Amino acid sequence: MAGGDQGRRAAAVFDVLGPVYEKAFAHSEAHLASLEWLLGRLAPGSRVLDVGSGTGRPTASTLAAAGHEVLGIDVSPVMVELATRQVPDATFRRADIAEVPLGDGSFDAVCVYFSLLQMSREQQSDLIRRLARGLRPGGSLVLATVPADVEDVEVVFMGQPVRATSFATEDLVSLVNRAGLAVESEHHTMFTPAHADAVAEPHVFLYCMREETRPPARRDRSRRGGQGLPGCVG
Repeated sequence: MAGGDQGRRAAAVFDVLGPVYEKAFAHSEAHLASLEWLLGRLAPGSRVLDVGSGTGRPTASTLAAAGHEVLGIDVSPVMVELATRQVPDATFRRADIAEVPLGDGSFDAVCVYFSLLQMSREQQSDLIRRLARGLRPGGSLVLATVPADVEDVEVVFMGQPVRATSFATEDLVSLVNRAGLAVESEHHTMFTPAHADAVAEPHVFLYCMREETRPPARRDRSRRGGQGLPGCVG
């Protein structure tokens, strides 16, 4: 998800990948574990925003199956069509999240799985602030990305050339804290997508909460793997 030309480039990449992306990431235990954490915090019928919702699986499908109201936003029309067909109990919109109005406190939870990487650092910072405001006090946010101190570098992701930008973990945590979110825990892992052109890549998952009066962030760090950006990004 990205604005302007970046959004169009992201849409083109994921239009090509389509269901191949879902298959490549379906075995991510860290992703599934983060959804279990989120489900354990949600009241029945919670409203959840899925940023960069892709094919709708596993994020929207898992949350909708548990009875939650899910809104998925993605720039790729192919992904939105697939998600709408695969997860009929959720709602999906083709849109740039930067252009979607987010009312203060309008969501109980937000999911951001690897949808920041084709945004500039300024866009990522602005979006995280907006998403934090969109959470109700006490609401939860799960953010996953490839942690690396890189800006606008060209990489190959599942055979597709993309330009990627990210933050080192410490800088990402600081950004999230400044947005008004407490990082309750973070999980690091190495993951290899199930694709012939994929290589192992580091992933970080931040489990966050919006508090009315935010205390110092509580951090339970579980590390596995490195911090560099490989040839592919998730």
